[in-house]
Amino acid sequence: MKGLAIRNQRAFASGALFLAFAIFFFLVALEYPAGTAAKMGPGYFPRMLAIVLAAIGLVVMLGAIKPGASREALRQWDLKGLAWITGSVVLFGALLFPLGLVGALFVLIMVSSKASPEFTWTGALTNAAVLIVLCLAVFVYGLGLPLPVWPSLFN
Repeated sequence: MKGLAIRNQRAFASGALFLAFAIFFFLVALEYPAGTAAKMGPGYFPRMLAIVLAAIGLVVMLGAIKPGASREALRQWDLKGLAWITGSVVLFGALLFPLGLVGALFVLIMVSSKASPEFTWTGALTNAAVLIVLCLAVFVYGLGLPLPVWPSLFN
């Protein structure tokens, strides 16, 4: 009898990551009262999302071990890309109040775009313009979040 073999390591790792996040967020949500479906507490929605995420993770993991799954090895982590993305988020947090949302988003998008091997200045600038407009429309004008839009020297 043959044992279960992980045919698609990449999909299996993705599913395991989904499952790990689901367990973490479910455990965190246990600290809040769940309430009922008719009267939801603050822990109800995170628990439901964690259950859905866990189900997705299990389905992905099972799909990676079924006999018809494509064979795909787990690739090495792209540490350089991870550093660009993490650094851009840290920069965004540090620059939000001195540069405002527009400046901080511009820096975030340009720096994180360097993580892609397909980076082009035209693509990054176009992406920045579209995402800045969308973020302003949603977060500042739609939701009314009190974020500084422009650098503090303009206020």
